[in-house]
Amino acid sequence: MPSTLVRSEREGPVAKRQKLNGVDARKTAPRESRIFTPFRTIGLVSSTPVPFTSIPLGKTSFQITTSVGRCLQTYDLKRGLNLVFLTRPQTPEDITATTAWKDRVFAAWGGSKDAASQGLSVFKRGKEIATLDMPADLAQPIKQILIFGTWIVGCCLTRIEIWKSTTYEHYTTLYPTAAHKGGNELTGGICNMPTYLNKILAGRKDGGVEIWNVSSGKLIYTIMPPAANCGSVTALRPTPALSLLAIAYSEGPLIIHDIRVDKTIIELNGGQSDSKITSISFRSDDLGAGEDGRKPGVMATAGPDNGDITFWDLNGGGRVMGVLRGAHNPPSEAGAVVGGGMSKVEFLPGQPLIITSGLDNSLKSWIFDETPYSPIPRILHSRSGHAAPVNKLLFLPSDSDGADAGGKWLLSAGKDRSLWGWSLRRDGQSTELSQGNIRKKAKKLGILAAPTLANEPSTTLEDLKAPEITCLAMSLNRDGGMGANAGNGAIWQKGNHGNKKPTDATLSGVTGWESVVTGHREDKFARTWFWGRKKAGRWAFETGDGGNVSSVEISPCGTFAVVGSETGGVDMFNLQSGLHRQRYPSKLTPAQARKLKIQQLQAAEGTLELHSKAEKTFTPGLGKHTKSVTGLVVDSLNRQLISCSLDGKIKFWEFGTGNLVDEINWYPMASITGMRYHAPNDLIALTSDDLSIRVVDTETKKTIREFWGCQGAINDFCFSNDGRWIIAASSDCIVRVWDLPTGHLIDAIKMKTQCTALAFSGTGEFLATTCEGEVGVNIWNNKTLFTHVPTRHISENEIAEISGPTVSGEGGQGQISGAFEEEQEDVENSAPAPSIDQLSSDIMTLSLVPKARWQTLLHLDLIKQRNKPKEAPKVPEKAPFFLPSLDKPLPTATVEEKSLDSVAERSRIMKMDRLTSEGAFTVALRSGSESGDYTPFINHLKTLSPSAADLEIRSLNPGTEVESDELVNFVNALTSRLKQKRDYELVQAWMIVFLRLHMDSVSHDERLVQALREWRECQENEGARLGDLVGFCGGVVGFLRSPRT
Repeated sequence: MPSTLVRSEREGPVAKRQKLNGVDARKTAPRESRIFTPFRTIGLVSSTPVPFTSIPLGKTSFQITTSVGRCLQTYDLKRGLNLVFLTRPQTPEDITATTAWKDRVFAAWGGSKDAASQGLSVFKRGKEIATLDMPADLAQPIKQILIFGTWIVGCCLTRIEIWKSTTYEHYTTLYPTAAHKGGNELTGGICNMPTYLNKILAGRKDGGVEIWNVSSGKLIYTIMPPAANCGSVTALRPTPALSLLAIAYSEGPLIIHDIRVDKTIIELNGGQSDSKITSISFRSDDLGAGEDGRKPGVMATAGPDNGDITFWDLNGGGRVMGVLRGAHNPPSEAGAVVGGGMSKVEFLPGQPLIITSGLDNSLKSWIFDETPYSPIPRILHSRSGHAAPVNKLLFLPSDSDGADAGGKWLLSAGKDRSLWGWSLRRDGQSTELSQGNIRKKAKKLGILAAPTLANEPSTTLEDLKAPEITCLAMSLNRDGGMGANAGNGAIWQKGNHGNKKPTDATLSGVTGWESVVTGHREDKFARTWFWGRKKAGRWAFETGDGGNVSSVEISPCGTFAVVGSETGGVDMFNLQSGLHRQRYPSKLTPAQARKLKIQQLQAAEGTLELHSKAEKTFTPGLGKHTKSVTGLVVDSLNRQLISCSLDGKIKFWEFGTGNLVDEINWYPMASITGMRYHAPNDLIALTSDDLSIRVVDTETKKTIREFWGCQGAINDFCFSNDGRWIIAASSDCIVRVWDLPTGHLIDAIKMKTQCTALAFSGTGEFLATTCEGEVGVNIWNNKTLFTHVPTRHISENEIAEISGPTVSGEGGQGQISGAFEEEQEDVENSAPAPSIDQLSSDIMTLSLVPKARWQTLLHLDLIKQRNKPKEAPKVPEKAPFFLPSLDKPLPTATVEEKSLDSVAERSRIMKMDRLTSEGAFTVALRSGSESGDYTPFINHLKTLSPSAADLEIRSLNPGTEVESDELVNFVNALTSRLKQKRDYELVQAWMIVFLRLHMDSVSHDERLVQALREWRECQENEGARLGDLVGFCGGVVGFLRSPRT
């Protein structure tokens, strides 16, 4: 609950929000961002090594709970792993262990060296309902929680904590037997054996398994390892058979042990020392083993050192039934950032289903087929996200019919070689864009057939994907949606001419084609994607000069893709046919090459007349960038292509011919590292290695703004949806927002780690950011949709350091939260805003009087006629006999009221006689006629209501002298206002009413006629001037809108 909420102690209805003193609030409140508020984090499923926990709900429904840092997410298996609960509030520290029991979920958090606190919380349906008391001397994280009977057991590194499950009261602490070299560490965790009352088993680092009685706190027995070199215990799991326990050791042995007689029943080789087993599970539906799968006795094992699951048939001494390879990503090499390995594998009770979670941020369910029988399960459901940090973000643009204009979809590319589409409205719609059947390819290549040698470099499933995405572009105008025809050919066909089928282009011309183009790290091919079908496209475009792809762009029409290379080449391809269409600069024909050679020879001999220095001329076929192309832009009409490069040059190409039209050279002042385009205002923003952002007008080729202030390299930047702001993230961990019209730095947010990518939604609702080392995407709300933000320049000490969004959305604010905030005036560093009634005496200015007031004055007669009662008022019905009658009040009261009215009436009349017999309207009009300044009179007339103004205009007195002729003075007042070019619409309305009421007086009053002629002359001159200006503006707008210009 927000800390600013004030609780009322009294009972009754909830009071309105308390208005705090603005000065006091500013002194105590921490600095916040003026524009953005945290909303939530998306893309996290199982991003920590904490194993998931499951609980059955009935016979066929199960809920799976995973940890994503300081929050728990609960998925419903029956709904296809649909997210149903998020725990709130967040835990103060990272969660270290979880378990589900009945309708509750227990989560242990904190306890590490860096953690300030530690605890064990209880959640029910996503809400925290209790917190367990922790021992004062506990300084170790709880790594496993076990609940059985009336006991809650927490396993730490060298101690075991016991609580009562009924009262959540701490009961006792158990300490394993001391041993040298840390042999008493509980590396294998704890478990309980069914039907064994109050007994738990704990696996030690020295290979022993201790049996404790939690009620008496006594050590009952210690099971020794089967051999001296077995290593430490890594996993414990009771089997469906009573008294049998599965024990896994770090050096490979895996045994089934009878704890009642302390005898090993089955001994297996679980693997090598570098692939230890940390998770064991048994199938409990009495099927799956044997040749036909009709026998019980199936065991599954997995570990964090690979992404494989091994299935064992325990009948006849035990054997390996099969290995599900690549169930999750394997761990990456040393120094890599892609997560991998298995964290837990578990069979669901009584079901042919197995649930797995990996360190690759994924949760999957697998099902065993009975007919035909298969010892290896197939995938059933999957929820996952990026397995490595995100490096590129892009909100979907609106397509031609505005179907995706709501800004609900976000594209993200990560270092795990994946491309994801995230839905901000419903998490279940988020999906990874398919790169083909990776598992099928792996089977053909033999990757999933057998394990590779330990010393041999192995090829993993991830190696079959496209390389890491470094740039992407998108246009939905020709996207075919789910009905797009992808053709019958393979994905990502390489080559520009020979091996592409023409039938693909013919079929896609009816249904639409690819809408996403991506460039990849150290790869010379740019790849296409179908957004509607969420899959890889047909084409892989190779750069014309053989260099690696450095930037990509799609034309606004969605037909052409432009690819830039690291060696300076720029090529255009047709997305429908996949063919190469143009090169920038264009390739010369033999005739053009001969002509160019002749011109060069003539220039060398000095016979060719030199062009004027002021005139820029570019030779066809020349002008290629000399270094890596860092940005590409196609204008809205496909007439111009703009490219920038590390060589410090911005080149403007003719889109159709490939000829160089213009060039801006910033070398050696700066090397351009990136470019962004805002189509409505034709502005491009460019970042340079001198840590600046420059804004260039593409029409005039002039630099209109320069923004400085970043203290590190600019990682990413973008325009706001309306083009008013530029948001930039730099390596100094600060996201800055500049206001383009004023050039001011209006907001800045300091984050814990540097922001590596950002994107602004097309609707202006959200800002998406991703930080270094994080696999989730942070979503921020834009407060300016509902509140005003000043454009005052802020200093470095005003930079807001706030916590980012969270998975649960706790601490975040809704989109309309800004509408309920009290606007605080910025007293410091603020100057009084000047009040200007008229910008210039040459500009016709309208008044600030509401439009309804002077329109009502024009139609006051009609309004009175409409509001006139249709029938006479009726006499009220006679009251019942038991109520006093009001028709005949007491005589005394009547006499008193009449006497009071008469006294009040006499005093008012006498007072008016003493003061004056003229109103303020008449006095102001006569004063203006005497002084020649009618401004006070006009200001008074503006304050009158429509009915009062109509009455005053009706009451104008002709008079016999010039000074007392109110009609002439009134017309002169309107004429003077017209000459001042002020209150134009009010002057017209007042003159219409005046002529309507006093038209009879005009015919026999020569002075009034002369005043009206002067007014008409001024009116005609001003009307003609305004007409010329409006016509000129209309012509300019028509010229700009014409497609021929």
